[in-house]
Amino acid sequence: MIEKRAARRYRVLKGATIAFGGNGVACTVRNLSSSGAAIDLAGKIRLPTSFRLLIECDQFMRRCRQVWCSDNRIGVAFD
Repeated sequence: MIEKRAARRYRVLKGATIAFGGNGVACTVRNLSSSGAAIDLAGKIRLPTSFRLLIECDQFMRRCRQVWCSDNRIGVAFD
């Protein structure tokens, strides 16, 4: 398979939080690149157009938007 992504993805397994409007939703980051991430959620959740992804152990915070969804996994692009 030919990789068409501009940025290399790295497999990770990190606890994180999706933050929006004063709320936080626990999630797990499954892969990460300089341009986005794949995230597992405990269940289906309606997210706003723009939100923040926080990985506290890495002091990582990025504003992002959802670009795809499959069952309980979403893909996000960093703004």
